[in-house]
Amino acid sequence: MNVIKKTVELPDGRTISIETGKLAKQADGAVMLTMGNTMLLATVCAAKDAVPGTDFMPLQVEYREKFAAAGRFPGGFTKREGKASDYEILTCRLVDRALRPLFPSNYHAEVYVNVILYSADGVDMPDALAGFAASAALAVSDIPFEGPISEVRVARINGEYVVNPTFAQLEQADMDIMVGATEENIMMVEGEMKEVTEQDLLNALKVAHEAIKPMCRLQKELEKEAGKEVKREYCHEVNDEDLREEVKKACYDAAYRIAQEGNRDKHAREDAFMEIRENFKLSYAEAHADLSEDELAEKNTLIDRYYHDVERDAMRRCVLDEGKRLDGRATTEIRPIWCEVSPLPGPHGSAIFTRGETQSLSTCTLGTKLDEKIIDEVLEQSKMRFLLHYNFPPFSTGEAKAQRGVGRREIGHGHLAWRGLKGQIPEDFPYTVRVVSDILESNGSSSMATVCAGTLALMDAGVPMKKPVSGIAMGLIKNPGEEKYAVLSDILGDEDHLGDMDFKTTGTIDGLTATQMDIKCDGLSYEILEKALMQAKAGREHILGKLTECMPAPRPELKPHVPRIVQITIPKEFIGAVIGPGGKIIQGIQEDTGSVITIEETDGVGVVQVSGANKDVIDAALGKIKSIVAVPEVGEVYDGVIRSVMPYGAFVEFMPGRDGLLHISEIDWKRLETVEEAGLKEGDHIQVKLVDIDQKTGKFKLSRRVLLEKPEGYVERPVRRERPERGERRERRPRNDGQGGE
Repeated sequence: MNVIKKTVELPDGRTISIETGKLAKQADGAVMLTMGNTMLLATVCAAKDAVPGTDFMPLQVEYREKFAAAGRFPGGFTKREGKASDYEILTCRLVDRALRPLFPSNYHAEVYVNVILYSADGVDMPDALAGFAASAALAVSDIPFEGPISEVRVARINGEYVVNPTFAQLEQADMDIMVGATEENIMMVEGEMKEVTEQDLLNALKVAHEAIKPMCRLQKELEKEAGKEVKREYCHEVNDEDLREEVKKACYDAAYRIAQEGNRDKHAREDAFMEIRENFKLSYAEAHADLSEDELAEKNTLIDRYYHDVERDAMRRCVLDEGKRLDGRATTEIRPIWCEVSPLPGPHGSAIFTRGETQSLSTCTLGTKLDEKIIDEVLEQSKMRFLLHYNFPPFSTGEAKAQRGVGRREIGHGHLAWRGLKGQIPEDFPYTVRVVSDILESNGSSSMATVCAGTLALMDAGVPMKKPVSGIAMGLIKNPGEEKYAVLSDILGDEDHLGDMDFKTTGTIDGLTATQMDIKCDGLSYEILEKALMQAKAGREHILGKLTECMPAPRPELKPHVPRIVQITIPKEFIGAVIGPGGKIIQGIQEDTGSVITIEETDGVGVVQVSGANKDVIDAALGKIKSIVAVPEVGEVYDGVIRSVMPYGAFVEFMPGRDGLLHISEIDWKRLETVEEAGLKEGDHIQVKLVDIDQKTGKFKLSRRVLLEKPEGYVERPVRRERPERGERRERRPRNDGQGGE
């Protein structure tokens, strides 16, 4: 084995090592990354040739975590790893978005990147290491790749930026961003913040990039020692340069005129562009009648590719030279916005947000703790009380195709919107909250429309949001070798597809809450990033104004059909008393009152949630719970139930789970020979007063006679010595010998 190992040091002194030549040697490239007790195996394999007709980069990135890595069994009936979790899919997307732009544009072979977590102790976060491992595996392969890249997480903790924080450190952070970059340029950003400034985000990007640079240099050394500096040869595109020039000459001016017209209708614009291409195909076929059908089909495929480039160049030049976009807007202009709350009577909250040709219909549902999402992953076991789901049906873009299951795109877009909104849900809000965004129309920035519609739906449901949140997507047009560039506010789908950047930011009036950025060009200066952030801030504030015009504040009251929830805390030691043996007591309360009760220990106290259809149901349940956790007080009068009758008295349950002795002498003012003389029997309800609590044993002494009117002329008889309770040992009275001793 030719084992090669390289190590890089993080700013705080921790190390990350990359080893190759030992494992998975039949893959095109394989490395084992190690940081502390966290170990990731990354492999990469590529097909030798492209599938005929492929004109895109067929890259597939997989990230999976083995439960054995943390010494755990998988859940479920089969006890084996199943489909990828949302967390694994989100990590795949982070890696994919940094790698994909760096494959050669004419390389179309299928490439499969697999990153597997094999060891973890819950200290270091593996998702921050997956991109580094994947790029290193490409570096030690002969697959063409214009990297290397690496990824790091940056958190701000007590004002200090920390690279690749631990799980424990991240809990204290007010900023959590993941950054992917080459040694020269930032390629990808994603993260969440607690209302930080744009300058704070830029500072975090600079810290991340400085940490990434030595990781990229390490991979270049690894590539050299592995002898993989020269990559495999390939020929995945057959081009006809004369035809390329002919397409450009015949179509560019017409495409530029359409871009210049600024048609605000997406489909009309698409049809106009397509007409230019189809007309050229017809004229080309007439001019080359000698070509066979197969030869003409090959030429038409090339025409499609070359015309796409013409359309792209025309759109970009129109923006750069005239400042005019495809729909006629200026670079800083936001599309027309209209929104509406409560369009649907059934949901607890609902809203429509429409910006241009992008529309989200969002609903909000409020539930109890029983509705929380249970997260059972390799390194995280928790519950989630705020959920956001994003759906993107084909009809939103006018496509005639079937709607399948939830894809990676839906999970990624929903997660970004969730990150943007979650910090504005009050921690003490007792409900579990679910927002669902259905995209009904799409022409760019549907995830940001989800943030805006989600804000309105939450406020319509009466969720007391700290502050409303808006979101915007920014684009960039920058041709290589030119200093001139244009930052575009509120981008269209075509501007995303044909442009150089998709930079999404969400925030309140006071700062950023989430961001996601993908770069498609060679790199951006911090000057451009700062301009994009400040232009986004102005756009976000404009959109926020539209939201607050529609709904200035959350509803002060929940809608009538929302289940009511009251949350109280009880001492930790009373949790068992409320639940009862086998859940008997809490189940009994729910059956008697028609309520739903949940209880759990949090921060050393019991948190009890009681939900019900109306106030009477909740009050009845709370009354029973409070009686269980109440502390008995001497002098208080209680309604009790006789649980057992003895010759010397009766045991009365005067509070749930608490029995006291009602001695025969305390039943009535008259002398009783038996308890039965008073007509008392098991199951009877009786009013008693707590007259004493034995400080040593904690036993309760009850009286009924003190609540009865004292007979006239009553003379108190000498107190009889009480018979010891069952199981109680009689104490021996000390003997006095008359001399002062015993």
